[in-house]
Amino acid sequence: MRAIHHIALICSDYDRSRAFYRDILGLPVIREVWRAERQSWKCDLHAGNAQIELFSFPAPPSRPSRPEACGLRHLAFTVADIDAEVTRLDAAGVSCEPIRIDEHTGQRFTFFTDPDGLPLELYEQVKS
Repeated sequence: MRAIHHIALICSDYDRSRAFYRDILGLPVIREVWRAERQSWKCDLHAGNAQIELFSFPAPPSRPSRPEACGLRHLAFTVADIDAEVTRLDAAGVSCEPIRIDEHTGQRFTFFTDPDGLPLELYEQVKS
């Protein structure tokens, strides 16, 4: 294993989620395709050294995320300045939890959610 290539997410409202990941989080679109045989959109977004694949499907079932459910717990994004990112998200109407300190690394982090309630994390990595 060399790296994570992509993370695939199925959303309940494709346009709303694409706007969230593209416009609010600022992830550039690599490509977007309509898959007629599956009645599904697929949007590949650039996320650092990996990609997020955003899918739409007709009537996808809900997946519990809280309380802690088996499966993907959250998706974390590395940021250089967590205060600036929290301020930017807040201005876009995205609420973040209070910033906490990772007791093992001393780095700061916070959580927020995407339009479907998927827990997302900002993890500040300060260059030393």
